[in-house]
Amino acid sequence: MQLYHHAFSVDSQKVRLALEEKGIDYTSNHVNPITAKNLDASFFRMNPSARLPVFQNGTHIIFDTIEIVQYIERIAFVSTGANDMAFSNMEVINWMKKIQQWNPKFFTLSCIPEKYRLPVSKFTRRVLIARMAESPDLASAYHRKLKETYETEEKLKTPDVVKRSREQLIRLLDEVESKLGETAYLAGEEFSLADVMLIPVLARLVLLNLGDEYIGTRPNVAEYWELVKQRPSYRKVIGKYFDGWRRYKTLMKTWCFVRFRSQFKVY
Repeated sequence: MQLYHHAFSVDSQKVRLALEEKGIDYTSNHVNPITAKNLDASFFRMNPSARLPVFQNGTHIIFDTIEIVQYIERIAFVSTGANDMAFSNMEVINWMKKIQQWNPKFFTLSCIPEKYRLPVSKFTRRVLIARMAESPDLASAYHRKLKETYETEEKLKTPDVVKRSREQLIRLLDEVESKLGETAYLAGEEFSLADVMLIPVLARLVLLNLGDEYIGTRPNVAEYWELVKQRPSYRKVIGKYFDGWRRYKTLMKTWCFVRFRSQFKVY
């Protein structure tokens, strides 16, 4: 089993948490979207949307995050002989879908200063143009992706787009706060795949230095956040890259790569 992912990707974190929690072995393939590695022809042929994560088991390839997580659950179910675990109930599934409905893309980009965001966007466009020339058979797919990058920049100039994303996030967190006032975890007293889906959302807020505003103002969410950070899966999937000083190392390494390639026009 192969997973194409990256630490910066919220959906990748969800899938990796599921794999770690279920104890499933897999081959890890790092594909950094900020350095445009997801636009390499070999990956783009497999997944023309260029989105992460991608899960491959033999000839079976899955792109949808919830489908991947549920597939992992089925693998774990079979692996354990189905004696000591059960499939997620409807409450868990409903929470998974509810959390997945919030797309962190525009919210995240709106929080990044333009002096960092615009050079990355320009670098991505240059890479797309270069890949079109290198792989003519993929030119139309690359062109669609190029159009998408321009549309993203235009949408970020529209206040309503970011506002709607923020309001959706607030509604989600308020609902989570209410639920965590009743149970230790999101779908009951036991850790579940609903928590797997939520943890990366909270981690993204902390990475953006918004933890105090969105987590700290919600006592139940704040207590829950401290609890789930103790899990080995969190430390391996998220903490390893973003806790404390590690976040600066992770981000600086990527930023230097983009600056170097842009400076010398290596795409």
